Amino acid sequence: MATEGQAEYESVLCVKPEVCVYRIPPRASNRAIRAADWKLDAPDWTGRMRVTARGKAAYVKLEDKISGELFAQAPVDEYPGITVETVSDSSRYFVLRIQDDNGRSAFIGIGFGDRGDAFDFNVALQDHFKWVKQEDEFKKQAQEPDTTPKLDLGFKEGQTITLNIGVTVLSFN
Repeated sequence: MATEGQAEYESVLCVKPEVCVYRIPPRASNRAIRAADWKLDAPDWTGRMRVTARGKAAYVKLEDKISGELFAQAPVDEYPGITVETVSDSSRYFVLRIQDDNGRSAFIGIGFGDRGDAFDFNVALQDHFKWVKQEDEFKKQAQEPDTTPKLDLGFKEGQTITLNIGVTVLSFN
């Protein structure tokens, strides 16, 4: 954990060499989002995806495959949540809420050619937020006084114990 005055480091949770980005139609209502409504045969952009973590926040970064230049980024504060949503008709596609430096956001679709890549992406986010939850629990436990009764294993005054080991007899007071 980073202390005050110390910069938090960024760790890489997952890297996928190929991800496709799609423009998605506006939501019709509370109806579930379907990847079949996107133009899956013609992605609007393809590149590399890196999932990183800095402190409690995770970041989904879409980057150019060759130069590494950032195309879009989605800060993820909780998962599952509004920043990363699954679609109703496929496990390989997600809706991602990207955000620029000015705080403006937009929703895009992302998809993986391989179901295993989508699984890895999903698990990387789940594992990160499971870790965040455990860290919060540890902090909470550390701040609360321990009210459980203490187990006293020391000898009471006058108490003795005798051990018979082979021929030797050991006695402790």
